[in-house]
Amino acid sequence: MNVFVSGLVWVAGAALVAACVAYLVRRIGATEGTVENNEAAGQVFTLVGGLQAVLVAFVLISLFDGASAAEDGSYTEADSVVAAVWAADSLPEPARVEIAKTARSYARTVLEDEWPRMRDGRPVGDAGWQELSDLRRMVAAAPARDEWTVDQKSEASERLWSAYQARQERLNTVTSGGVNSVVWFALVAGALMSLALPLLFGGPRPLTHILIVSTLAATMTLLLFATHELQNPYSGGAAVQPAAFVSALDRLR
Repeated sequence: MNVFVSGLVWVAGAALVAACVAYLVRRIGATEGTVENNEAAGQVFTLVGGLQAVLVAFVLISLFDGASAAEDGSYTEADSVVAAVWAADSLPEPARVEIAKTARSYARTVLEDEWPRMRDGRPVGDAGWQELSDLRRMVAAAPARDEWTVDQKSEASERLWSAYQARQERLNTVTSGGVNSVVWFALVAGALMSLALPLLFGGPRPLTHILIVSTLAATMTLLLFATHELQNPYSGGAAVQPAAFVSALDRLR
């Protein structure tokens, strides 16, 4: 299901359920008593709602930053591999040819094998690590005939180290699991408490009260849905695409 349609279903469903609950509370409960509780319930709601807003904002900002960092990291990794191959162009054959061939294989492994696995939250395996290690060994074993070649070997090694670091960060992001269970419990519990408190409010206009509760429920659900979609930056509506490695393959041909 499309992420927008799925989000709309969740938001509309939560608003409908909250509206029904608010209607039943107004229908069955004693509204006279709830009017007297408006001031006290409003003060508690301000405290609970404020804490919930801070928590949700902190989590969402962290997830947005993580998605942005994941995209930047993919370009750092791909560009570092390309730069390593370009630096190795000064090395003699067959080392130069083998390095370029292995680099292309590594980019295809990330693009065609690892990225779909990351999207599904599955382990990526060791093929990419092996190819990156092979690149390092090829560069280290290549003969250096002059000072220029030695400098280029050092440059290629440094670029491969940058690719290694970016790769490690990418895989750490996939295996971190996103928002942990404790934070999810706090988010869901805080949302439920924030929704429960307005049910204690009373007033002469039931329709206005029902609209307020349903709007609040829709907003809370929307934020929780966004949190869920941003947990894994390589899947969901804001998924990071492997455009960096597509571009890297084009430059390595």
